[in-house]
Amino acid sequence: MITMNRRQFGLSATSGLLLPAAARAASYQEITWDDLVPPGIPYAEVIGEGDLDEQTDTWRPIFDENGVKLNAALDGLQIKMPGYITPLEITSDGMTEFLLVPYLGACIHVPPPPPNQLVFVNTQTPWPGDDIWDAIWIYGTLQAQLQTTDLAEIGYALTADKIEVYEW
Repeated sequence: MITMNRRQFGLSATSGLLLPAAARAASYQEITWDDLVPPGIPYAEVIGEGDLDEQTDTWRPIFDENGVKLNAALDGLQIKMPGYITPLEITSDGMTEFLLVPYLGACIHVPPPPPNQLVFVNTQTPWPGDDIWDAIWIYGTLQAQLQTTDLAEIGYALTADKIEVYEW
């Protein structure tokens, strides 16, 4: 039989209360690209029509309302998700800003995916510039916020806590 005095019991109870908060802070929910589309909207309904911009000779997608709908349940959630990099800001140390995209080459050689399939990533620890072809896991807090850049309309933003190569 284990016996405790009041002080030991108090310390034990207090540490038990602190542990779940610390555990929650360090845990990330794994999500997929399908999760970025709000529940009830089939993935096939997020792609819209398109238009050829004759001045720049590029295809400009025109997304319907489903392409810009965001999954508000993910806002503020600590997540882990896989994807590919489309660089935005590269320094001699590596990339500090990039788009996380669902497939290799998105936004570079083809029209961008719909906004609810793009994540703007900001990181304090630069990701090496020679690793842009690798699939990655990214960890951080996701924000559902529609923004427009020269490259694309983007539906989500994430400040990366950790980035690692995706192991197959």
